[in-house]
Amino acid sequence: MTLIELIMTCGILLILSAAAIPMFRITIQHRKEAELRYDLRQMRNAIDRYKDDADKNLIRTEVGSQNYPPDLQTLVDGVSISAAGAGGISAAALATQSSNPFGATGTPGLGQSGASGTAGGALSDLPTKVRYLRKIPVDPLTGKAEWGLRAVQDDADSTSWGGHNVFDVYSQSQATAIDGTKYGDW
Repeated sequence: MTLIELIMTCGILLILSAAAIPMFRITIQHRKEAELRYDLRQMRNAIDRYKDDADKNLIRTEVGSQNYPPDLQTLVDGVSISAAGAGGISAAALATQSSNPFGATGTPGLGQSGASGTAGGALSDLPTKVRYLRKIPVDPLTGKAEWGLRAVQDDADSTSWGGHNVFDVYSQSQATAIDGTKYGDW
């Protein structure tokens, strides 16, 4: 009787573990998809903040770049801020931007009123460099810090980068998401 009970218990455990494995795989895929969405959102936010600052003449950009960064590494290395272009922006707002490169919600940006809210701060207090990303994130699907890039001049569905500027980023993974879309289309 004991041997039969042991065999039945092992069989039940085998069936339960076989049912749990697909659920575990789906959970891992959901986590990777959430991480991919977060990384893409952070990089796109950094590109947008760079463009906003360049449109305000705070950053010197190349002619024809339409004020977008030349590559992702520029967002990590940082760019020099022009004091002449700072106009009515407070030193506190620039310092806040510099110390928080991910730009959390509610943090004053360069065009918004900062902690002091006035332009009375000395321009010598301005940071010399503003970093928009701490590092280029690793694509959770490919395991590499390599991303597909699109320039403003490229087609919306282009898979080759024109090399002039970075307008958009996407995953280089060819896999399909749980919802049936390609990760490269996100």
